[in-house]
Amino acid sequence: MSQVDRFFEQYGPAYKWYATGTIMVATISVVLSTTIVNVAIPAVMGAFGISAVQAQWISTGFLAAMTATMLLADWADRAFGMRLTMNAAMGVFLVGSVVGGLAPNETILTLARVVQGAAAGIVQPLAMIMLFKVFPPDKRGAAMGIYGVCVVLAPALGPWIGGVLMDAFDWRFVFYLGLPFAGVAILLSNLFLPGREQTGPLPAFDFPGVAILAVFLAVILSTLSNAQRLGWDSNMTLVGFMVSAASAAGFILWELHTDKPMLDMRLFANFAFVSASVVSFIMGAGLFGSTYLLPVFVQQIQGMTPTQAGLLLMPSGFVMLIVFPIAGRLSDRVPAAILIGIGMAIFAWSSWLMADANINTTFWTLAWWTVISRVGLGLVFPAISSGALKVLPRHLLGQGSGASNFIRQLGGAFGVNLLTVFIERRTVMHADAFAATQTSDNTTTMELLREVAGLMHSSGLPDTQLLPAAASYLGQTVVIQSSNAAFQDGFMVVFAIFVLALAPTWFMWRART
Repeated sequence: MSQVDRFFEQYGPAYKWYATGTIMVATISVVLSTTIVNVAIPAVMGAFGISAVQAQWISTGFLAAMTATMLLADWADRAFGMRLTMNAAMGVFLVGSVVGGLAPNETILTLARVVQGAAAGIVQPLAMIMLFKVFPPDKRGAAMGIYGVCVVLAPALGPWIGGVLMDAFDWRFVFYLGLPFAGVAILLSNLFLPGREQTGPLPAFDFPGVAILAVFLAVILSTLSNAQRLGWDSNMTLVGFMVSAASAAGFILWELHTDKPMLDMRLFANFAFVSASVVSFIMGAGLFGSTYLLPVFVQQIQGMTPTQAGLLLMPSGFVMLIVFPIAGRLSDRVPAAILIGIGMAIFAWSSWLMADANINTTFWTLAWWTVISRVGLGLVFPAISSGALKVLPRHLLGQGSGASNFIRQLGGAFGVNLLTVFIERRTVMHADAFAATQTSDNTTTMELLREVAGLMHSSGLPDTQLLPAAASYLGQTVVIQSSNAAFQDGFMVVFAIFVLALAPTWFMWRART
């Protein structure tokens, strides 16, 4: 009798809900830290005097570390048991949270986020493994929908609570919000999660695979971030891309030939799983990229406070609370490819609408567009989670769970990184284009300068300072308009990403039939 069977014997059918509640609390703590920091990005940039590309490492570092450790969950479960693994992961997460809140500079802050991400990468696959252990196959879609409630409840309330904490105290307090949930998760894990099932020596661990993967993620993401500053054709950038390509190829070859692979390549012999993996990657890129863009946009362009930026995301989060359980039940009855295709199309539509956002777009218009996007994601998430695993044999479920999450998070890390770099490049391009038109021959510009100078003269500014002050105002206007146009381009890229995802979704349908 397995330990899970003993828990069922002890607690009866209700045990599956005790186990689900335990992993939901743990997931809330790590998901809070994934998204809540986004509302603090502008404040961190100001506190440490860093650029947007440097600040994005606060999010990208977390996602990259989370990606690298996701594949360890299956091995850790077999080696140490779910209880000990969850306790260790939440303990490391607690340490990272405290260090992040006390960080004296951006380097320590980024390292703290990497520690948090490494712990979070273990937790989410463990949650999926546990759900598949306690729910029968015909109930797993509904279970994914219920579990998804915590995945969206944290992002719905977290940014708003984080914004309130920032406005009332300081940006550092956003790192402490997940601490109570982590403590409760450790307590519940000791009560309701099973220990190690196997006896004997620990299973072999793929240390070379982890090392190669870490090299790939660190080099490719840092190369993409620094390429704008160093030049895309500079020696450092080219060497970075070469090392990234070599490490990616080395990782694949190693995993194919090692006896104990961290990522079992047999998964990718299943065409339906491959199609689902491509969709997961694209979904991760679009989801995390857009979630990063929106709070930064409304604070930098529209001048919203962190609390307002958090409130903007609340309606969409509560809508997902309604959509997720419904979509979970539908995923047990409707082919996954249909739900995914509909959800991707809805999200693409919302991104198309968001590409028109500007400084004058109202709060509720932005909130409505965000609600539309989350309806689409609510349809996609349970379907992609259960659909990717339903096509696998039972002995590959642990590997499949880790691989599915790994691929989605890998897409998220690339999405945030590339969108930030893209927006920086587009901001410079738009600024050059706008600045080139601000000449004495431009009647609109001259009229603006006269009006601004008149307003400043009436407010008592000396005549000798009128022209410099008006020119400074014009420069600020050009910067804001350039940034606005760049963000619009970024949302259009997200739209294109989700339209592209419809192609592998169709392949999922073909693989099923």
